Amino acid sequence: MILTVTPNPAVDLTYTVDELDVGESHRVAAPAARAGGKGINVARVIAQTGGRAFALTTAGGPAGLRIADDLTASGLPHEVVPVAAQTRSSVAIVDSTSGLTTIFNETGEALSSAEWTALRDAVTRLAVPAACIVGSGSLPPGAPDDFYAELVVLAIARGIPSIVDAVGPGLLRAAESGVSVLKPNRRELAESTGENDPVTGARLLLGRGAGLVIVSLGVDGMLAVGPSAEPIQVRLPEPLHGNATGAGDAAVAAVAGLLAAGVTDPETILRRATAWSAAAVLAPLAGELDASYPQLEDHVIVTR
Repeated sequence: MILTVTPNPAVDLTYTVDELDVGESHRVAAPAARAGGKGINVARVIAQTGGRAFALTTAGGPAGLRIADDLTASGLPHEVVPVAAQTRSSVAIVDSTSGLTTIFNETGEALSSAEWTALRDAVTRLAVPAACIVGSGSLPPGAPDDFYAELVVLAIARGIPSIVDAVGPGLLRAAESGVSVLKPNRRELAESTGENDPVTGARLLLGRGAGLVIVSLGVDGMLAVGPSAEPIQVRLPEPLHGNATGAGDAAVAAVAGLLAAGVTDPETILRRATAWSAAAVLAPLAGELDASYPQLEDHVIVTR
């Protein structure tokens, strides 16, 4: 079982418009609404592809009830830690003409010290049967910088791999704790390390203690930088257009599934991560893959 931890979930609202005309009014159909947040999306993809995932998250207020109800209806194994703060929303606007998606992510509200303790206790309990731990997504305001690092330390103590997809101090502290894999995108890597070159930024994280760094490069595919080999870049022959909201989460799901199965070869991991990320772009909602994901893996281009 792969345990995903999402401290700052969201109700994902996805609107689709023929063409986004900035500054103008748009008449739209009701949005698709579902429980979201990076770790929840990761768990959904793992389940869709035949793996076993368990989603641990928080939820508060009417939006939190919506999260809990949707997770129950989906059949995804999960546990919700109740919190007083209202769960945030995330709005994605998909422009059908350009193929671009515009996203508005609320920051969320702070959790109390007792709520952080409850979340930590749940992680410790659920890590016992886990084969991999994934810490994914933004942290709410006032969160401890070492929360994701604590997940890494727990995973090491259990003898299982860990993956962190975050930005800023949370990413850096996870690296220093010896995380198996970090998965930022190009912008998050630059923001966290101060390095605009992704290879340089990735090597900085390796120097802090990370085992492998995988960087999402958008239409340029993905990059893997490890401690003992030259960087590897994998991309599709042509960029795909669609809803890229959950593309990075699909990549994390691919990495988690392979690590849980004992696969550690960077090229193998990157090929699958790139294919699943592309398949997520073709799917209508975050947390889903287009059915073409097995075929996409056969068509990726590897560059060293």
